[in-house]
Amino acid sequence: MIDSKKSIFAWSLYDWANSAFSTTVMAGFFPVFFKEYWSTTDSVTLSTWYLGLANSVASITVAALAPFLGAIADRGSAKKKFLMLFAFLGIIGTGSLWMVKQGQWQLAVLFYIIASIGHMSSNIFYDSLLPSIASKDKIDFTSSLGFALGYIGGGLLFLVNVLMYLNPSMFGIIDSAIAIRISFITVALWWGIFSLPIMIFVKEPVNYSKISITKAVSAGWSQLLSTVREIKHLKVVATFLVAYWLYIDGVDTIIRMAVDYGTSIGFTTSSLITALLLVQFVAFPATLVFNWYSSKIGIKKAIYTAIIGYSTITIFASLVKEEWHFYILAILIACFQGGIQSLSRSMYARIIPVERAAEFYGFYNMLGKFAAIIGPPMMGYVGLVTGNPRLGILSITILFISGGLILRKVDLDEGEKIAKSYLSKNKDL
Repeated sequence: MIDSKKSIFAWSLYDWANSAFSTTVMAGFFPVFFKEYWSTTDSVTLSTWYLGLANSVASITVAALAPFLGAIADRGSAKKKFLMLFAFLGIIGTGSLWMVKQGQWQLAVLFYIIASIGHMSSNIFYDSLLPSIASKDKIDFTSSLGFALGYIGGGLLFLVNVLMYLNPSMFGIIDSAIAIRISFITVALWWGIFSLPIMIFVKEPVNYSKISITKAVSAGWSQLLSTVREIKHLKVVATFLVAYWLYIDGVDTIIRMAVDYGTSIGFTTSSLITALLLVQFVAFPATLVFNWYSSKIGIKKAIYTAIIGYSTITIFASLVKEEWHFYILAILIACFQGGIQSLSRSMYARIIPVERAAEFYGFYNMLGKFAAIIGPPMMGYVGLVTGNPRLGILSITILFISGGLILRKVDLDEGEKIAKSYLSKNKDL
């Protein structure tokens, strides 16, 4: 199964499937529709605050559940089962956005939170399958392939949805508002259909004896407590997670809030959507190129490059004046977004015990979601207090800088040695 082309491609297609939610819903139409259709306030900074809180609630929920669910999945060999459970939750939440009428912002927030929980939680178990399908030599490529396919897949559907939004009559749709609501249905269908390959062609290895779900819960809880107690011995993992927590906060905030920010400073919706579409298609080759770049200079230096790039992007974002500036911003984001995400995922896979991948990816995603708890509302709050959304987006620059400084202390070789030693000492847990 390791390094099987069929398994690698089937695994990567789940990124193709669920990235439609990231692009069309999370980054694209939901912020626009929330501000212009569902929200009942005339204040752009207040609606940004509401949107930031919605993202935080979803992230808090996932962050609280992630390590526990990961531990259960490891014990019961249930990674794929949990993946599909949360994927189904995300699909239902996304499709339900169709029903939300104008002014019903509370209901929109509820379905968005449900969909986001499904999306983020399914990724825990998706990520945890990575070490079991790709060897050390293939893991960076496989992770990058997943993100690259995610960008192109999510981008293709987003392109169709954008055309529906800009030219509804061409598709026999009454108006743009209906087009956006239909787009939520298309995302749900796309997500469901392209989730099938990972279920069919990716085989989950059995790390433990088959046990019941009740015993899995009990054993998972014990395993989780053990890992919490022992995490101090996995010092490289702990250091990396702190660094990741900080810099991915900035990345997630830009993904979730960029369109909202552009709207707040007066750019047209069509220009913002076009810029977001540009990100998807530039990010596809850029992610693969960044993987090649990593193979030349090393994965850690490559992540440094992305952090510096994002810091520059954030400063530039606070200064943009013209809509064409936003297009430049989109291209710059696309150059680094897939690279920093894919390489962080594969670097982490190198320093954790493979047999406990779901549990450790639970911690990984927990910290990633805790970052999203802080970033979006911080951006919204700074903008609300100062009355200046430019200062809001500028406030996240410090997170990239702090994350980069802590990443300097991560020794990859030492991390691999400690992970192997930890597993041998705790094989009976």
